[in-house]
Amino acid sequence: MNYRHAYHAGNFADVVKHIILTRIVLYLQRKDQAFRVVDTHAGIGRYDLQGIEAGKTNEWQSGIGRLLDAEVDAGVAQLIQPYLDIVRAENPDGEMRHYPGSPLITRHLLRRQDRLSALELHPKDAELLSEVFEGDIQVRVTRLDGWLALGAHLPPKEKRGLVLVDPPFEVAGEFDRIVDGLVRAHKRFAGGTFALWYPIKDRNEVRRFIAALHDTGIPKIMRTELMIRGVSAEPRLDGTGMVIVNPPFTLHDELRTILPALSKILSEEQNAGFTLDWVRGEQDRT
Repeated sequence: MNYRHAYHAGNFADVVKHIILTRIVLYLQRKDQAFRVVDTHAGIGRYDLQGIEAGKTNEWQSGIGRLLDAEVDAGVAQLIQPYLDIVRAENPDGEMRHYPGSPLITRHLLRRQDRLSALELHPKDAELLSEVFEGDIQVRVTRLDGWLALGAHLPPKEKRGLVLVDPPFEVAGEFDRIVDGLVRAHKRFAGGTFALWYPIKDRNEVRRFIAALHDTGIPKIMRTELMIRGVSAEPRLDGTGMVIVNPPFTLHDELRTILPALSKILSEEQNAGFTLDWVRGEQDRT
C-alpha cells in the first residue's frame, strides 16, 4: 500500500498515532534532563486539509473531525487534551484547515532544553519541512533515508528520548525493515523508547511481523491496534497499529482508558475493536 502522509493527514490512524506520541513526550518531560525525538519519516510537518492530496480522500473528516466534536468522559478528556490543544492551535480561527504532522506535534511539546531531529527522504517534502522549521534552533531537518538514521543518529547526545518510525509503506518489505531497523537501533540505544507505526491491511503479514518482533528477544515491547472495521472483502486499511519498545510505565493504563473511547468514536462497524497487549515484557504474552 502507499501511505504517503499528505493523502491521509488527520485520519483515524493519525489520531491514534499522535495521541500516543503526545503521551510519550509528556512522560519524557517528567525529568528535567533534556531529551531528543528522532522522527525518521517526518513528512512535511503541516498538512492543508483543503489541499489537493487531502482533498482527494477527506479522511480527516472521519478521524480528527469526529474526535473534535465527540463527547468523552473526564478521564479520557484529560489524556487526549494536549493533543487536541495542539490541533486547535494550528487552527486558531476554529475552522479545521491544517493538520499538524508528527514533527510539528513534537515541536509544540518541546521544552527549551529538548531537541527534534526530523528526517525526510522525499526531496519536495524535505524542502517543505525545512520551511516549517526555518530558524528554529531546537529542530534539525535532514534529507535522509529514515532507515539509515536508525544507525547514524543513535544514540542521541542527550542519552534519552524517543525514536518515532512512521514509514509510508510505499514499497514491499517495510515490515522487515522495521524489524531489522529496530534490532540495529536497539543495540545502539537500548534505553530509548521506540514507537513503530504500521498499517493493518494484510492480517497474515501483521501476524508474521509481530512474531518476528517477539523473536528478536528485545524486552519490553508493547503492541496496540485499533480496528475501524472487520476483515474487508478487498484489501484496504482496516486498522492502525503501533509497537512501543520501552514504553513509559504509565502508557499501558493510559491506553486502556483511551482506546475504548477512540474505538467507539472512530470505528465504522460494530465488529471493530482494539488490542492492547505485550509482545515481550510484563507477562511476555502475544
